[in-house]
Amino acid sequence: MNPEISTDLADLETRLQSVEKVLHPEDLAQRVAELEVKAADPELWNDQDYAQSVTSELSQVQNQLRRVKDLRTRLEDLPIMYELAAEEEDDEARADARELADAERTELRQAIESAEVTTLLSGEFDEREAVVNIRSGAGGVDAADFAEMLMRMYVRWAEKRGSKVDIYDTSYAEEAGIKSATFVVHEPYAYGTLSVEQGTHRLVRLSPFDNAHRRQTSFAEVEVLPVVEQTDHIEIPDNEIRIDVYRSSGPGGQSVNTTDSAVRITHIPTGIVVTCQNEKSQIQNKAAALNVLQARLLEKKRQEEKEVLRELGSGGHASWGNQMRSYVLHPYQMVKDLRTDYEVSNPQAVLDGDIDGFLEAGIRWRANSGDSPA
Repeated sequence: MNPEISTDLADLETRLQSVEKVLHPEDLAQRVAELEVKAADPELWNDQDYAQSVTSELSQVQNQLRRVKDLRTRLEDLPIMYELAAEEEDDEARADARELADAERTELRQAIESAEVTTLLSGEFDEREAVVNIRSGAGGVDAADFAEMLMRMYVRWAEKRGSKVDIYDTSYAEEAGIKSATFVVHEPYAYGTLSVEQGTHRLVRLSPFDNAHRRQTSFAEVEVLPVVEQTDHIEIPDNEIRIDVYRSSGPGGQSVNTTDSAVRITHIPTGIVVTCQNEKSQIQNKAAALNVLQARLLEKKRQEEKEVLRELGSGGHASWGNQMRSYVLHPYQMVKDLRTDYEVSNPQAVLDGDIDGFLEAGIRWRANSGDSPA
């Protein structure tokens, strides 16, 4: 085999091993097996929300595992492709087979480099699904139209990856386009991936809404937040609570019964105190008090997560009002990211969802700059 090809294959092997160390295909396979057992449970769909979470995670983990296993198979097949090409007796057939092997090597390098980007997503919220908010900015009807173009771009990007998108809210502008939109991209690491899109996007074009067809500059804002995980139950360690029992009392201090059935539970870390004396037995009162305590702790956790998300949205790694990408349709054709300098000369392809190059460049830029969405 050509020494140059051997060196390149060795480099691809090193890169793929680094990806596998992060993605842990063995752990993914184990998780798939666990989820398949849960999915096969005939009583799974008695709880619709839980069933959907199980089947959704199963599909996502299967896709992750399939992706990394496919890269490994393709890399192992490449040397064989070159060997078969060298064994061809006909010069033309040998050249054609070699060309196919070279093309596969190029495509595989791109696929491995794309997978490498996933290994850079190590923020606290990176692996979550993403909530995307788009709002039209300065530029009137052109800005509203641009906001809708961006929404379509992200939806198309997700659809090409086979990811589900749920549109939660769309506020349409009077003449054309949208004032704002909110949608969720259901895909592992959607937040870590799309968070580099947060900021102000600028469009320059000949306005289709101007009678004189003059050049118009318009703006739209993109905000990306991680989906908050809904927790239905909070574990409370025994050493974090103090339980006091006492006799239940009625109005005016009248004793309700002569046994110590009332329960007061104090959650030591937070100072939350819950009491229950309505049930007849201490066991029932304790169970009821624990349920109330769990509900209060869950609400506290949700409020804290809302505050974290608010800070991510208002501060984050991309500040509002700072232009991060320009889409120029006139007088020339170009889309350029002003942070990474990554640019392409085919705006229509980008607006049709071909944004992987921008995402990968943005993630690498963020990793090198030490910035993080979480």
